[in-house]
Amino acid sequence: MLIFDEDRPSDSPVVERIWHCHGEGTRPFLSIAQSRCELVFSRLHGKITLTVRGPETRATPLGDCPAGGEWLGIRLRLGAFLPPLPAATLVNASVTLEVSSSATFWLGGSPWQVPDYGNADTFVDWLVRAGLLFREPLVDAVLQGQRQRLSLSTIQRRFLRATGVTQATARQIERARYATLLLQRGTSILDTTYEADYFDQPHLTRSLKHYIGQTPAQIQEKSRPEQMPFLYKTTPFS
Repeated sequence: MLIFDEDRPSDSPVVERIWHCHGEGTRPFLSIAQSRCELVFSRLHGKITLTVRGPETRATPLGDCPAGGEWLGIRLRLGAFLPPLPAATLVNASVTLEVSSSATFWLGGSPWQVPDYGNADTFVDWLVRAGLLFREPLVDAVLQGQRQRLSLSTIQRRFLRATGVTQATARQIERARYATLLLQRGTSILDTTYEADYFDQPHLTRSLKHYIGQTPAQIQEKSRPEQMPFLYKTTPFS
């Protein structure tokens, strides 16, 4: 079972949140859909690895979480990506990089020191300065409904290149995550359907089963054995 020890937002324009957790005992884990990329440093059985996770367009059971491990996560903002590992190649996938005994790993042809919870922001700044982490400004502008002097095909192409998913998919994922958060807080299924702007309850149920892996009732009643990741405060895109 994962125990989330601490988490915090980041002032970095490319990072949404930084978190740290450890494992105690075993419990099946359910990875739910997400539209962002994420860097996860793992320490398990004396070995350190860096996993770059891409956007996930469906819920995926991952089996039991290992006990005794520690994880540091850097959740990127939507539209932030590593050019050496394009988001489009990481959809429903991940890349794991080996870390040497000196706690360094190679990225973009250079060695990098593994960060910790306290200096993760500085680590990200270094990646940005080295051109290894970039955020497409068009993504936020589009999701906020700002008009663009670009063709629709250009907007769609740049959005997909930066995020790995279409605008419609990103909105559907965030809406499902928002609905899940409401249900976890005790909001009724009927009110959640309205607050998250679903057509009706069957629409809500279909969406959550695909993106979250559980029905609204299962989320409310916590009747499934799988542990889900901690959902930070989130709202659907406008």
